[in-house]
Amino acid sequence: MRRLILMRHAKSSWSDPEQRDLDRPLNRRGRRGAGLIGRWLKSKGYEPDHALVSNARRAQETWSRVVEKIGGTPTTYVTELYQADTAAILAAVQRAPDVAQLLVLGHQPGIGSFARFILASPPEDAAFEKFPTGATAVIDFDAATWSEVALGSGRLHDFVVPRALE
Repeated sequence: MRRLILMRHAKSSWSDPEQRDLDRPLNRRGRRGAGLIGRWLKSKGYEPDHALVSNARRAQETWSRVVEKIGGTPTTYVTELYQADTAAILAAVQRAPDVAQLLVLGHQPGIGSFARFILASPPEDAAFEKFPTGATAVIDFDAATWSEVALGSGRLHDFVVPRALE
């Protein structure tokens, strides 16, 4: 079995209109939300063996806050996860290291779309549909390797948004 922890970066700042999208940091709510998600992951035992994280600043800051709660995790920063579509995210997952629990941290609209398409039965849940900032889905697969993971093959094990943890 393989377990994928799929996460959207936490809430980012739009305070500097001149700042490149890639360089936007988390805002206060985002920093808090990322910490809440990290605490939730730790409390549930969802501690990834490896993480694939977008190279965008807000994704890296989100991951840094999560790691403060769950402890060190081998991490690969993946440029292709920035503005990735479903196909690009699937390709990154299929190339992932041979670990049991993998975390992928990316952006909308790709991460939410991927979350829906990777599941055999997506939930009828407004928060899951929207996949807001900080949303985190835990998805299980009956697969021996990540390369066997295909669209429509996952089972949703758990899902949370930071607002639900406050």
